[in-house]
Amino acid sequence: MSSITLIGTGNMARAIGTLAVAGGNTVEVMGRDQSKADDLAKALGGGATAGTWGAVPAGNIVITALLADGVVPVVAEYGDALAGKVVVDISNPFNATFDGLAHSEETSVAQEAAKVAPAGTSVVKAFNTIFRNVLEKGRPDVFIAGDSAQAKASVAAFVESLGLRPRDVGGLKMAHWLEGMGLVTVSLAGNGVGHWDFALGVNEFTG
Repeated sequence: MSSITLIGTGNMARAIGTLAVAGGNTVEVMGRDQSKADDLAKALGGGATAGTWGAVPAGNIVITALLADGVVPVVAEYGDALAGKVVVDISNPFNATFDGLAHSEETSVAQEAAKVAPAGTSVVKAFNTIFRNVLEKGRPDVFIAGDSAQAKASVAAFVESLGLRPRDVGGLKMAHWLEGMGLVTVSLAGNGVGHWDFALGVNEFTG
């Protein structure tokens, strides 16, 4: 099982944290509002603890359960506290009209976070193509992008502990395209599918 720290106290932190505890993982919660971190840790149960904002995370895997514009500043703020950790970015930087990404360059939040992360830190993109309600009650594929094979293996093992299916899409440059997949998922919800109870996945056909 894995040792994880959730930076953030919102709905995705609660959803991932709930699955993590159920999967037998050690869970720590950090939030700028200490009372919210304390409350979420208590709600998760299973021995989940609340850490102090900015301190060295207890988890080997650190999940930034934050809005897209908060990820890079928080990674920079934590600085050397993240050295040697695997940082998982789950965010989607959509534009105001939800028909494009907020950044115009071929980059991603994960790639920008990697630029400010301390030496020895591996950044992985994951969970960004899954709606919270599906994560809470479904068994979707979790697409993973990152440059470190060891880091991706750690994240994949964590994903499997949640009862979900990890799907490695390649290096961290692919995080840009995962953000595009997140955008496609939202567009499908508003158009061709018409609801939020679905997820993109992989079907394998042989023979």
